Amino acid sequence: MNATVSLEPRQPRFAVRCVLDASDALLRVERWLLTFLMSLLTALILLNVVTRYSGVPLYWVDEASVYTVVWLTFVGASAMTRLRLDFAVTMLTDKLGARSARVAKAIATGGVLVFALALLAMCWIWMDPVGIARSGFDAREYAAESFNFLYTEHTQTLEWPVWVLQLIMPIFALCMSLHSLANLLEDLALAPRRIHPAFQATNADAVN
Repeated sequence: MNATVSLEPRQPRFAVRCVLDASDALLRVERWLLTFLMSLLTALILLNVVTRYSGVPLYWVDEASVYTVVWLTFVGASAMTRLRLDFAVTMLTDKLGARSARVAKAIATGGVLVFALALLAMCWIWMDPVGIARSGFDAREYAAESFNFLYTEHTQTLEWPVWVLQLIMPIFALCMSLHSLANLLEDLALAPRRIHPAFQATNADAVN
């Protein structure tokens, strides 16, 4: 009795598909956010130019532009992680065999995941949501007990709470963790590598 071997690629496990689908959904949201933030930044710069030449400058526009650039940078960095457009030094892997290069790539991707998780843990300690909740979300009482003045600070011109703007750090860490995990699953050959046609720049050459 002859055994037949299927040549069709195996479907990834349900948990793996969930991670990849979640990463793809997040990437679509990040694409929308990048478009929105770039449009907002352009509008703020034009508003700044017009008001300064009109002799009625709006000083809060400068601060708003800075924070827009910060959010744009972190959202873009998260998307670049999934698209594998982050910087890489290939002097070693170029001289390795195909199998060794795949192993090295998986190790590098695992390092990105470890970094993202460490950053997420640091943000948890820094923002201390449990501590501020125990203080009844009283920023002054929490600052007096912990000497963490994050929740009492406000921006200079917009007078916005600083912690709201700095939420981009834990958000970035969480998104980067998901994207790097999806990349690692692909590098370990647990799922075929997905292509993202919505992003035209899908390789380093396209960026240049």
